[in-house]
Amino acid sequence: MGNTIKTFKISYVFLPVLIGLVVVSWLFYRDFNPELFSGLHFSWRMCGGILLAFLFIFGRDFGAMVRLRWLSDDTLTWRQVFNVNMLCEFTSAVTPSAVGGGSLIVLFLNKEGVDAGKSTALMISCIFLDELFFVFACPVALLLFSFDELFGSIGVISSGIKALFFIVYSLIVFWTLLLYVALFHRPEWVKRLLLAVFRIPLLYRWKGAVETLTDNLVISSHEMSHRSLLFWLKVFGMTCISWMSRYLVVNALLVAFTTNGHQLLAFVRQLILWIVMTVSPTPGGSGVSEYMFRVYYADFFTIGGMALLVAFIWRMITYYMYLFIGVCILPGWLRKLKM
Repeated sequence: MGNTIKTFKISYVFLPVLIGLVVVSWLFYRDFNPELFSGLHFSWRMCGGILLAFLFIFGRDFGAMVRLRWLSDDTLTWRQVFNVNMLCEFTSAVTPSAVGGGSLIVLFLNKEGVDAGKSTALMISCIFLDELFFVFACPVALLLFSFDELFGSIGVISSGIKALFFIVYSLIVFWTLLLYVALFHRPEWVKRLLLAVFRIPLLYRWKGAVETLTDNLVISSHEMSHRSLLFWLKVFGMTCISWMSRYLVVNALLVAFTTNGHQLLAFVRQLILWIVMTVSPTPGGSGVSEYMFRVYYADFFTIGGMALLVAFIWRMITYYMYLFIGVCILPGWLRKLKM
């Protein structure tokens, strides 16, 4: 893992940017509408909506950083949790969505002075809390709106999104249950299960790393399982603030660029979209996210092509911005890694 970070190449940044720009350019070319820009008028509503979007971006990162501080018993400084959070967002942006940046948080924390056992505990706790949010939020979304409202009614596309959503959600529920058992009840069971899986010839090369991880898991479980219910409610609350702020960015942009559509439906569709996007093969969902947004939110706009324009702005402030911040932070952090 450490070697992968050390051999980081700038092409890892250019690839997702290139994919995203190619897809957006192709969609703009295909759906070009001369009325698009003539229909845009600067207003206080537009300005306020964009400022609100940046406020929600701050809320997203603030929730994640406070959660990490609390999980570390405030041993990490604000500068340290900022660096770790930005590096996690950056690695999420340059790796396929299914990999994400959370898997590297152990390395990031370790280089901030947190020992391997504690780093593993923090990583598993963060992943568990994130997945738990989806476990609870998705049933609420399904109760609030009909399938046609949530998934659309465009035949094959709607059926494909719906099927993919339920498959991914089922896997998330299973994964969350496994993490719950590992953290709070029987870490030894999970250790034996993982070691058995990684005895398969195809996976055997990673058996040593998994042994280290599961040893740390058993140690960290004893620490995390003794935390109070109030503590877990607090950190889960911060998890909810972080994820809800992430989704509310879209609501803010809709306020800025349209008066159509149901804001709660727009929020809930972000949840559905995020679940589906976890299986995107491109780095950070680049290209796929822009296309899905354009399809999923087209009914919120009366001017053709406006959904794609808003999708591009959405990705600029929720994706490309983190690529830029990561590129600024990474060189100094790599020097620390080589020390």
